[in-house]
Amino acid sequence: MMNMMNNGHSGFMMGGMGLLHVLFWILIIAGAVLIVQWLSGRGKESALDILKKRYAKGEIDSEAFERMKKDIGEGKE
Repeated sequence: MMNMMNNGHSGFMMGGMGLLHVLFWILIIAGAVLIVQWLSGRGKESALDILKKRYAKGEIDSEAFERMKKDIGEGKE
């Protein structure tokens, strides 16, 4: 006879479905955390890295590069 509480599904089946729901939400939360970490890590360039890119693009000349490098504390003292 069919039990009214589980609509004829076994307890194992309901337990498996509950486990799938938990795994689903764990994956969603873990994915969200990874996306936030990836997005926040994108802007972690050092001042010297930015300066090197500007020099490579031709935005500044070698004199400005050396002066700015000293200003940020990366130049020879």
